[in-house]
Amino acid sequence: MNGELPIEVKKRKKVKRTMTAEQKQAASERLAKARAARAANATPEYKNIHESVLKRAEDHPLSLPSIREVIKHTREKITAEKQNLRMGDKNATARIASMEGYIRNLNAYLANGDYVDMFYGTEQQHRTQSICIAPSYNKQGEINRSVGTWYRDLGMVWTQEMDAEWRRTRGY
Repeated sequence: MNGELPIEVKKRKKVKRTMTAEQKQAASERLAKARAARAANATPEYKNIHESVLKRAEDHPLSLPSIREVIKHTREKITAEKQNLRMGDKNATARIASMEGYIRNLNAYLANGDYVDMFYGTEQQHRTQSICIAPSYNKQGEINRSVGTWYRDLGMVWTQEMDAEWRRTRGY
């Protein structure tokens, strides 16, 4: 740069291609045909969603649309809690972590079909029902039971009254 001015480069304008009326008509017909083909194959293919989740009715609280709505609602709540955190709310960090864990569990449910959270719903207001799949046994060979758990051998939920009667008859 021994005192020389920089070279000025002229930009060339791209020439816009114009279509004739026949070309426009042909392009619009191709586009309409492609849209019709896409609409004919409109059923989405869920490769990352477990089949048991897809089989649930749409009005079921653990169906795909319901879970997506809950995830969306929870993400909105996280945004609000982050604002509370910036405003100085000390408990906001714990609420954010809880909601992020809930979203992780919901995404895991969509992927593998196993719901592991104890609560469900937009505000986690509903409690899940525990089911005994493989019972454990005590020293006397009797099944250990927990109140509020559904057992296959009984075909129903083990209640507080059943537990009190069982304990009374065994002298506990």
